[in-house]
Amino acid sequence: QVQLVESGGGLVQPGGSLRLSCAASGFASNLNTMSWYRQAPGKERELVATITRAGGSRDYADSVKGRFTISRDNAKPTVYLQMNSLKPEDTAVYYCYAKDSRQFAYWGQGTQVTVSS
Repeated sequence: QVQLVESGGGLVQPGGSLRLSCAASGFASNLNTMSWYRQAPGKERELVATITRAGGSRDYADSVKGRFTISRDNAKPTVYLQMNSLKPEDTAVYYCYAKDSRQFAYWGQGTQVTVSS
């Protein structure tokens, strides 16, 4: 079993930055792809960014390309989402997601990000 715990959310003004963290515990050493999703009120959950185990491949939603950066530290193990130039439309609950080597999927509880002046 794997547990994912997000942190780093909060209230920020437009144009500001936040760094989200997702710490994995339990049988976390065999996690492969890790991702960040978000869900805004009244909208479906959407994929924001994905990173492979070695970090060699990263993919981003078009809406965040050039502003967000996903990274990971397998020694901890933790995945990060650096969010710059935040916009009001980035307001959402952000969720961490991971798959292990058996293709079991895990979700974190979510962290709220609010971009508002």
